[in-house]
Amino acid sequence: MNDVTRISALANESRLAVMRWLKEPRKHFPHQPHGDVDELGVCCTFITEKLRIAPATTTRHMRILADAGLVRATRIGKFTYYKRIDAELKKLSRDLSQL
Repeated sequence: MNDVTRISALANESRLAVMRWLKEPRKHFPHQPHGDVDELGVCCTFITEKLRIAPATTTRHMRILADAGLVRATRIGKFTYYKRIDAELKKLSRDLSQL
């Protein structure tokens, strides 16, 4: 993924908040019955509730982060779970430090 796409994905207050929350999911989200938040990720429903926005808007934000390679989406039944890809964030940080 190129730097412009990743930077653009982070250039939104809601998406930045989600990325911060996903860094420590147990601290920011309730227990979920379908899997461990550290392993599986956080259900989109919980992200929507925390952002206090429409589900379609959350889905759009999360798609942008996923397309930028910053989160991984895992679908289980009718639910989608999102997990940060820390290696990509570290790579972006290294790339930016070389500017």
